[in-house]
Amino acid sequence: MSENCFVVLFYELISFLNSFISLPKATERRRKQRRKMSSPSKRREMDLMKLMMSDYKVEMINDGMQEFYVDFHGPSDSPYHGGMWRIRVELPDAYPYKSPSIGFINKIYHPNVDEMSGSVCLDVINQTWSPMFDLVNVFEVFLPQLLLYPNPSDPLNGEAAALMMRDRTAYEQKVKEYCGKFAKPEDIGAAPEEKSSDEELSEDDYDSSDEAMAGQADP
Repeated sequence: MSENCFVVLFYELISFLNSFISLPKATERRRKQRRKMSSPSKRREMDLMKLMMSDYKVEMINDGMQEFYVDFHGPSDSPYHGGMWRIRVELPDAYPYKSPSIGFINKIYHPNVDEMSGSVCLDVINQTWSPMFDLVNVFEVFLPQLLLYPNPSDPLNGEAAALMMRDRTAYEQKVKEYCGKFAKPEDIGAAPEEKSSDEELSEDDYDSSDEAMAGQADP
């Protein structure tokens, strides 16, 4: 065998050995890249981008990526059909290992949603949440299921829970009344300034009493 052949074989052997030496380093680099991609901050970014690329309107609250609004329509096969709500979502630092906080900005009549604050019962979220879920699942699965199957045994709105258990027809009628009053598309964005029905009723009574007193005062 010629000297040139020995040289070629020698360099091929060196190259072969180097590939084995560099293999653990390449594997470690891939592990680091996977860890980086699976970090909570990267996961938040990926899930938010996926939500923005879906059919949902997303509006950031600040420069960060942890608080934002999403416009949500009530399920078609429920008394909430035709209603539109602005949902406030806040992602914890430990997301997706910890569930997001979810709240309705405009009013909704539901046993598991606080009527004044719009907060959703944490137990309802935490019992079903898994790191396998993403933000699209929240709006395509979790919220529709919440509106389709309320849980009156664990209420944040005691009145709604009691009415649902006592008279389902009356409960659904009340839901539709709230949808017509507080959950129209034009209500989105102006919901925090809406007055409650009690306030409106009080003002109507006050105006009526003023008119009556004025009528009595007229000669």
